[in-house]
Amino acid sequence: VPKLLARSHKVRVLDIMWFGNFLEPHPNLEVIQGNVCDIDKIPLEDIDVIIHLSSVANDPCSDLDPKLTWEISALATMQLADRAARIGIRQFIYASSGSVYGVKEEEQVTEDLVLNPISEYNKTKMVSERVLLSYADKMKVQIIRPATVCGYSPRMRLDVAVNMLTMQALSKGKITVFGGSQTRPNIHIDDITDIYLHLIDYPDV
Repeated sequence: VPKLLARSHKVRVLDIMWFGNFLEPHPNLEVIQGNVCDIDKIPLEDIDVIIHLSSVANDPCSDLDPKLTWEISALATMQLADRAARIGIRQFIYASSGSVYGVKEEEQVTEDLVLNPISEYNKTKMVSERVLLSYADKMKVQIIRPATVCGYSPRMRLDVAVNMLTMQALSKGKITVFGGSQTRPNIHIDDITDIYLHLIDYPDV
């Protein structure tokens, strides 16, 4: 959001964040408290681009209530896309997940590999991708599959590996590595936000 505001974009944020809103006030920023499942109450008038980040994040949280996970992460995405297409929003950017590939034996996981989601979280992401692509003839649909996002933010998650290890180093002076042979892709928050800006600038990518 700050990067968009720095470029003089007008930004409307649907705030359903459980841990509070830490965005600084700005004349071009409108924060609306709401629920992504109440699709008819989401103000989409005068919107050019939707960056859809809403979902039940991570496997453990998704598994707590699979029905709610599907309602928020898949059904609400379909309803939002349908409404966006009907009112003429030109661009829809969706944050999926690299986890839709499941567990692969290949050294390099690339977009031509078969998707094999293994959790409720992964499955809702894959289904949402398919739903959104069905609207590609009505608006520009761009889907990214990020790695695990890490790096400092006012509401940073401390349950992801890089952030957790960094916090351990700062608070305890040492880190604890569980296992050590596993690999996991990560992406810094600054890089992922730059990707969103790039997609807005180049909608035909």
